[in-house]
Amino acid sequence: MTEQNQSKIDSIFFKMDNVSDSTLPKLFVVGDSISMHYGPFLKDFIADKLIYGRKGEGAEVGNLDLSSPVNGGDSSCVLDYLKDICKVGFRTDILLLNCGLHDIKTADGSRQVSAADYRKNLEAIIPLAKNCAKKVLWVRSTPVDTETHNSICKEFKRFKEDIIAYNEIADEVMKANDITEIDLHSFTSKLEGELFHDHVHFNENVRVIQAAFIAGYVLSQIN
Repeated sequence: MTEQNQSKIDSIFFKMDNVSDSTLPKLFVVGDSISMHYGPFLKDFIADKLIYGRKGEGAEVGNLDLSSPVNGGDSSCVLDYLKDICKVGFRTDILLLNCGLHDIKTADGSRQVSAADYRKNLEAIIPLAKNCAKKVLWVRSTPVDTETHNSICKEFKRFKEDIIAYNEIADEVMKANDITEIDLHSFTSKLEGELFHDHVHFNENVRVIQAAFIAGYVLSQIN
């Protein structure tokens, strides 16, 4: 591997500050702003077993409703990102993937990524993900409260039935490719009380619970 490519990998992955045992397996996250929010808690839960990193670790967060150096964005963005990191030889032990909430963003009656294109993107994502990780885990997109979202967010709409439909598409693709799913959608749907911080993001106590739920799945993959 060239020094230039190694430098690219180092910038794509994460700084190993405060990691005493660099031989620990690595977890890398490519996901939406929901994953950005539960990420710090997930990192703490797995700290003694796995080195945590994510797309754009340490970069400026920016607008959570847009794709960014940190936010995975829609399935087209995730596909492009995986193409880029595969080109430079990026490897990790576990890759935690998610996209869907950006795909269903609706303006002028059209979704940001159609259902058909979402399926095509996922089918193209899987071989790339398997190429750069020993184990790929897919996280089902979290629930949308149509009334809450669309009463707060004026730039675009999201609808409950769309995230259900897109999750079902992902289910079919993951099953066909033997990818383990983490059903964060059903888990979060069963939580009680005030869940949302705004139109689609969750309160901190929900983020902690989501992180603990995901940590259980991730840690079960180590052996």
